[in-house]
Amino acid sequence: MTTSDVIVIGAGLAGLVCAGELTRAGLQVDVLEASDGIGGRIRTDVIDGYRCDRGFQLLNPAYPAARELLDLDALDLRQFGAGVGMAAHGDIRVLADPLRSPTLLPATVRSGYLRPRELASLTRWAVPAIGRLRPPTADTTLQESLNAAKASGRLRTDVLEQFLTGVLADDSGSTSARFVYLLLRSFLRGTPGIPTSGMQAIPDQLANRLNAPVRTQVPVGRIRSGSVMELEVPDATLTARAVVVATDPTTAGALTGAPSPTMNGLSTYWYAAPEPPTTLDLLLLDARGPSAGPVVDAAVMTNVAPSYAPSGSHLVQATTLLRRGREPEAADEAAVRRQLEQMLAVSTSDWELVVAHHIANALPEQLPPLNSRQPVDLGGGPVRRRRPPRHRLDPGRSRVGTTRRSSRQPPPARLMRTMRRLRSPSRPPRGPPPCRAPGRHRSPDPEQPAEALPAARRPRCLPGRPSGSGSR
Repeated sequence: MTTSDVIVIGAGLAGLVCAGELTRAGLQVDVLEASDGIGGRIRTDVIDGYRCDRGFQLLNPAYPAARELLDLDALDLRQFGAGVGMAAHGDIRVLADPLRSPTLLPATVRSGYLRPRELASLTRWAVPAIGRLRPPTADTTLQESLNAAKASGRLRTDVLEQFLTGVLADDSGSTSARFVYLLLRSFLRGTPGIPTSGMQAIPDQLANRLNAPVRTQVPVGRIRSGSVMELEVPDATLTARAVVVATDPTTAGALTGAPSPTMNGLSTYWYAAPEPPTTLDLLLLDARGPSAGPVVDAAVMTNVAPSYAPSGSHLVQATTLLRRGREPEAADEAAVRRQLEQMLAVSTSDWELVVAHHIANALPEQLPPLNSRQPVDLGGGPVRRRRPPRHRLDPGRSRVGTTRRSSRQPPPARLMRTMRRLRSPSRPPRGPPPCRAPGRHRSPDPEQPAEALPAARRPRCLPGRPSGSGSR
């Protein structure tokens, strides 16, 4: 029987980040993964020199978690162009961000998509993504929010909605508008890209920070809670003081009894082409609209990262929706080829299908109202009502739960404090710092002395009471 401080189930991004923070806190951590490799949804298959990510994926460096947790320079990101190409019959009209791609401004103006009325209504719809987001009580569906802004025309249906179909894995318009605004804000702040060696480089980087290698092909059959946690794995029983379940929602539901969200599916077809159908480094959409065929987006990956294919060859991806309850058929791939030929005006007869990834559980459905803070299972532990609830690991009570982050503090600091309490249960809680000196106070503004503050704003030290104490 093997005992650990913490066992993390699942070696996707969530599990690897969690294990890394616990390792930094000095805990003995074991990571179990049921599949044959790490990464979860973020994996790359290398087939005959072609790097095919499991589903078309991009990393946006504007994501706060990416900047905080990853060494972006080491990933050597190759960024896509900041825009899309609207393709039909070999004619590709470019719509690009003039600030990030100023050389494409003339092509954008000539695209025929910038009709003043449509552009004004779509800008009015996008305002919440630029300014302060509306509260969750005002959340509606994406379709309702677009209708309320009176957005219409090809800029909405052919460009925005078709682009979001690939991002959300949903074409019903029922996604939370607030969630879309959050995504749109990230797109406005950063240009997505792909690591030179494929998306697999992201989980590989996180795993390299662990003290112990991830144990792959170790499925967990059952979790039993008691004075310690017991995990049933093939031919063994593992024990730990705490367990973190960081798997896909379906597996997590089976292990913990938590409800599983509805999942949306995507299929991605990877083609080896002797010549690139276009030299653009943009995401390609069908200019004829969503009804033209199953393809929601396509891209020539080697125009962005030549390392995705052997020298002298090129790699093209095409993504379609995978409807719930429907199995992929050979006719689906034939329809993808036909649509690509119509979009790009090239023959695909000499394109070789390298691999097709059919991912039924690609993304969770995000219906309004968006609940950005999920309930946390405290296992009977105390709850402080004056602050947003946060996951706590009581040394006397092991538990299974999913940790959700509060935006009030950086996750590593919060998590490390909790883990220190787990490792040293007898350590008394640290009190607030004492007053620095009678009559001298630290100003909230480092550029402004406390004595210059109005009396009502000056920090005070009461007799017999340390500075900073009291209820909040």
